Amino acid sequence: APSGRSAALRARMEERLLAARFRYINQQLYTSTSQEAAQLFQSDPEAFEIYHRGFAQQVGRWPENPVHRIVRYLRRRPASLVVADFGCGDCKIASSVKNKVHSFDLVPLSPLVTVCDMAKVPLAAESVDVAVFCLALMGTNLQEILEEANRVLKQGGTLMVAEVASRFEDIRAFVNAMAQLGFKSVSKDLSSAFFHLLEFAKTGPPRRRPAPGLRLRPCLYKRR
Repeated sequence: APSGRSAALRARMEERLLAARFRYINQQLYTSTSQEAAQLFQSDPEAFEIYHRGFAQQVGRWPENPVHRIVRYLRRRPASLVVADFGCGDCKIASSVKNKVHSFDLVPLSPLVTVCDMAKVPLAAESVDVAVFCLALMGTNLQEILEEANRVLKQGGTLMVAEVASRFEDIRAFVNAMAQLGFKSVSKDLSSAFFHLLEFAKTGPPRRRPAPGLRLRPCLYKRR
């Protein structure tokens, strides 16, 4: 029926508009600071929901979501460990483990979320055992964000980083740069073609500025 075709056409057009807006928001996140990203979503909260929806669709095409790997990792560790989830999204980690989890993001998709800039989280120094960045290392002030993770982690604490594999220009240079930020490489899982999973241990405060090699390519999605 004509009305049915019209509704289908309208739905396709709306989906294309949402996809285009997702790509625009995604590009803004990778080419601005965390402070500017926070301002973007404060002025347009709906933008975050569009971004999260598009992001979930992209990751949903992968054979495995890295957040599930991190959840399994935490379930093997003591439930007494305190976790900070930077860029938590819908709080999958907090809702899947018994640990106390501080969930931070730019917009509260869940009541569990504390809204803040990822470079300035409301935690005391050396107050958490595990810090997590699961597909959340975006922004041009990457070093500032990782230094904040160092600040809140206890000595010897764990930093888990899961990132899109294609973002790494030079994994060895990245790991060396992390050492200058006070993080020793513990393990690297590069088996997935979609993401790398890196585990670090905090050895001390950052030692030098800036940290050469601390570079990640923007994750820009093509129009389909």
